[in-house]
Amino acid sequence: MSLADIQNLYLEFLNNFPAELRPIISLGVAVLLVYAIFKVVKKDWIYIVVLVVLLPGSVPFLKSIWEGVVTFVKFLLHTK
Repeated sequence: MSLADIQNLYLEFLNNFPAELRPIISLGVAVLLVYAIFKVVKKDWIYIVVLVVLLPGSVPFLKSIWEGVVTFVKFLLHTK
C-alpha cells in the first residue's frame, strides 16, 4: 500500500463528515498518530538505540521513515 493509497482512503474517510468538521477531525487524527508513535518509542526506545548504534546504515532508512511520517502528518493538517 503506497502513501497515495493511504491518502485516498483518508480523503474518503473525511468525505463522510461535514466540511466544517474536517479540520478538527484531521487535527484529532494527527494528535492520535503522534501519541501512538510516542507510545511505541517510549516502550521500545532501547531497540531504536541499538538499531542506530549497531547498524549505521539504518540512519538513512530511519530518516526516510521519519520524512514519510512528517509528510503524512503535514497532509493530515493541510487537508481542506
